[in-house]
Amino acid sequence: MRIATFNVNSIRARKERVLRWLERHRVDVLCLQELKLEDHAFPYKELEALGYHSAVHGQKTYNGVAILSREPIENIALGMGDQVEDPQSRIIAGDTYGMRVISAYFPNGGAMGSDKYQYKLAWIARLRERIRSELERGGDLILAGDYNIAPFEDDVARPHEWEGGVLANEEVRAALKEIEALGLHDLFRPFHRRGGIYSWWDYRGGGFERGNGLRIDHIYGTRGLLEDTIGAIVDREERTGESPSDHAPVIVEIDRR
Repeated sequence: MRIATFNVNSIRARKERVLRWLERHRVDVLCLQELKLEDHAFPYKELEALGYHSAVHGQKTYNGVAILSREPIENIALGMGDQVEDPQSRIIAGDTYGMRVISAYFPNGGAMGSDKYQYKLAWIARLRERIRSELERGGDLILAGDYNIAPFEDDVARPHEWEGGVLANEEVRAALKEIEALGLHDLFRPFHRRGGIYSWWDYRGGGFERGNGLRIDHIYGTRGLLEDTIGAIVDREERTGESPSDHAPVIVEIDRR
């Protein structure tokens, strides 16, 4: 079974690329972020023609997340499910392939010390409580998405440019470790322990061409999924060609049938 996450940076702009990517890779589950459109504009029919069920939590212009699966998606939940009023569509959960799957788009944070950065920290704290409640149900859980956090310094190509910023600092890393402490594990890292593998490159300044990337797109899972994961890659090829997203898909392969 193959599970992937991909920040498409507008499904409207990248629809044909995503469809071609799915035709090539035929992953079983794909979590999408930054749809940048409302639910009614999502390409349900085209994806259904490729054999995918879709669960969508869209938003006009910004944010938006989805789960695609070759199996039906049940018990779909939108948002955090807490008492905080938050209009941003950043999280969707559903059951498929006997797992709870969450597609999440963590806030970027803007600039250190800004209101957007404080929102990021508060959002991660809310997510931690959401994950805690999900894990209380028991069973396997996947948290896949654009975390907007590089967990280690070797997940940053040029630390002198990025360390201490909103994507790579000890505060956000500690917040992520608190989520890990609940019982989640990075399914990608065991296959690339030396780091140096990136999933996002800034459009500005030719980040991809200069190799100036960060690993901020992740797939975390519970212990049983970690033990059954047999491979993990970043599909750098999808970052090339005409009008790519600034992110590349991350894929993990799990030995389950």
